[in-house]
Amino acid sequence: GQYRHVTLDGPGTRKGNSGQPWRDVNPTTKGRHWELPPDRALPDWFKHPEGYSKMSVQERLDVLDLAGLIYWPPRGHVPQYKRYLHVAEGNPIQDVVTDIGPISSHAAERLGYPTQKPIALLERIVKASSNEGDIVLDPFCGCGTTITAAQKLNRKWIGIDITHLAINLIKYRLDDMFSLKPKKDFKVVGEPEALSGAKQLASENRYQFQWWSLSLINARPYGDKKKGADTGIDGYLYFSDEKKAYKRAIVQVKSGNVGVKDIRDLGHVIDREDSEIGLFITLEPPTKPMITEAASKGLYSSKYWNKEYPRIQILTIEELLSGKQPNIPAKLPAHKKAEKVETNEQHELLE
Repeated sequence: GQYRHVTLDGPGTRKGNSGQPWRDVNPTTKGRHWELPPDRALPDWFKHPEGYSKMSVQERLDVLDLAGLIYWPPRGHVPQYKRYLHVAEGNPIQDVVTDIGPISSHAAERLGYPTQKPIALLERIVKASSNEGDIVLDPFCGCGTTITAAQKLNRKWIGIDITHLAINLIKYRLDDMFSLKPKKDFKVVGEPEALSGAKQLASENRYQFQWWSLSLINARPYGDKKKGADTGIDGYLYFSDEKKAYKRAIVQVKSGNVGVKDIRDLGHVIDREDSEIGLFITLEPPTKPMITEAASKGLYSSKYWNKEYPRIQILTIEELLSGKQPNIPAKLPAHKKAEKVETNEQHELLE
């Protein structure tokens, strides 16, 4: 096992032979004496020989040396004791955590969620407060660090969050880390599953509708739409079209009445942003003039894939709920990958 060298002498003087030489070696300086390790510092395989407690300090040192517990440095003559790691008492965990740092901007586990906590911290909390098979509830689960910690440690879990942005990230994270799929391995309660639910969400909160709509194509939201001027961009969908490079499609989401002007505006945005493809997600069916205007924007030709793609594509919520996806080159993940973990447990996720 692992061990460290520990001094065999201590300050002060004692009556008796503890201050006398051992094998012609004196304690290092005047006023010091041999200080034998306490029994709790001895490895469990060391058995006291008969009469050990009545031996002199020098005789006990001989026994420890014969047992291989004394280190003699190649230079110098001051022996040291081999204290093994597994017998060290250590310090109890405190309620102020200083040994787990925050997630840096370059950390491998960073997913881009602003309040993400280190999974090592949540694993410690879950271990300290539950046993395998217990249920862990996180009522403000954010990007799902508590959920992934519970899953990794064989706990059942329930996560709740108010935003579809967070729920989409958690679904992606569970798939990436554990190959867990919604409706198959866990339930998502509260997400629209039909057009009627999508319309209700749009009427209640158009920003939540926007984030949910982006999740249907795994697009990344563009900032916080509740702040600043409207840029005509609701999200980005990244795709690979060159070796070791990526491009991005502009995504717009509309929950109300739409017309041909919206398609013209999207065309201006993709020209302004120098983007090859624009995706228009609409709750209402497109009109014929909208379809004609989209087609007039032409095709994007990919030399790498040797294929052409419509520069403006109109996708209805009904189509997306039926499984349709944008026609673009190889789509890239909206978030960084998380470390893969194998497990087969099934759980619930509430939204």
